[in-house]
Amino acid sequence: MSIAYELSGRTRQKQRTRSALVAAARELVTRGQTPTVDAAAATASISRTTAYRYFPNQRALLVAAHPEIEASSLLPEAAPSDVAARLDAVVMAFLHLIVDTEAQQRTMLRLSLDPDPGNRSELPLRKGRAIGWIGEALSPLRGVMSERDLRRLIFAIRSAAGIEALVWLTDIAGLSRKDAVQLMRWSAGALLRSALADAGLVGHQVQPPRRAKASSRRRSSS
Repeated sequence: MSIAYELSGRTRQKQRTRSALVAAARELVTRGQTPTVDAAAATASISRTTAYRYFPNQRALLVAAHPEIEASSLLPEAAPSDVAARLDAVVMAFLHLIVDTEAQQRTMLRLSLDPDPGNRSELPLRKGRAIGWIGEALSPLRGVMSERDLRRLIFAIRSAAGIEALVWLTDIAGLSRKDAVQLMRWSAGALLRSALADAGLVGHQVQPPRRAKASSRRRSSS
């Protein structure tokens, strides 16, 4: 198995160089550009030859520059017991993340549409993290709603809230970002209410699972 260039020899210096290239790529993205390895190298004052040792192509650079979130949960520490409140908290946290990193999210969305599956496999949008966050928010419904219906609800909510929906609502429907976020938030709640009604669970009291004492939330940037 090959070892990443920055993980062999003078690792600290190499990690600093890699971080500088990633920071440069993110800076270019915030300027509205889709950075190449050459452009990131120039911005970071690093030679092209060195830059390509870390990122052999533009795709590898963009994946590394994407603002990643390594969190097992988007629920607050004092998570509400009501399933609708839990979902709303998670959806709002997710949407704030999307809006705060919209330029990078749009880049990842464009790359995720590549017709070659091999080029899409490592992209953040393909990891399904939001599915896990939404699933945890709705976990009180496990056991009172069938797994099939719960999974369908999770997918429906994800399809209504995210960078894909934000792009359509702002670029096509012409909504402001604030209005787009509120509409996605409303859509998530409406889908939950509809699913609960279909399952005969309106007014049904469901209890969230007990949470571990140690929080596993960790946010970090790639």
